[in-house]
Amino acid sequence: MPLFPIFLTLAGRRCLVAGAGNVAAEKIASLLHAQAHLTVVAPEALPAVAQQAAAGSFLWHPRAFAASDLDDVFLVVAATSSPEVNHQIFTLASERRILCNSVDDPPNCDFYFPSIVERGDLQIAISTAGESPALAQRLRKEIDAQLAPDLGGQLAQLGQLRREVLAALPPGEERKQLLHTLAAMPVCELPACPARQRAQKKQ
Repeated sequence: MPLFPIFLTLAGRRCLVAGAGNVAAEKIASLLHAQAHLTVVAPEALPAVAQQAAAGSFLWHPRAFAASDLDDVFLVVAATSSPEVNHQIFTLASERRILCNSVDDPPNCDFYFPSIVERGDLQIAISTAGESPALAQRLRKEIDAQLAPDLGGQLAQLGQLRREVLAALPPGEERKQLLHTLAAMPVCELPACPARQRAQKKQ
């Protein structure tokens, strides 16, 4: 089934993870990285997960999942050790139109966690629609090895330069072509930066 690739804003949104084992810990880390307002429900938790909860990173309810845990939730990850419970969570979430990922169970997923190559705000997401996470991880390593370590910093400078161009030039083909030209050039903070000088000539 074709997937629609999007990047969701989860900052401040209520998200739920059912489970606190090894697989759940990976999903918890991803959601925390996205600044989700996270709740975890699981009778037991890995020591590292329990420590994070004790430090206030998220709220942990040390008990089994209950349907009421889905109240006011935007997104849920079913990562318990029980396929039956995971399926139950997916069914309940579907009834409430809540996005759900049931780990290692592609038919019961509204979305998948991709393998990510990250440089600051730059994110390259790789998905196999749950067919082979191992392949996605292999491709992630290959792409990661090809990208410059400082690409995130360059992106931040390019973003600032783009905002300056948008403020100085009216919409049109000239502005569009300039932005594409700048994206192909090295960008830095220095006044003598070729990309910055190119942008200033057009302003």
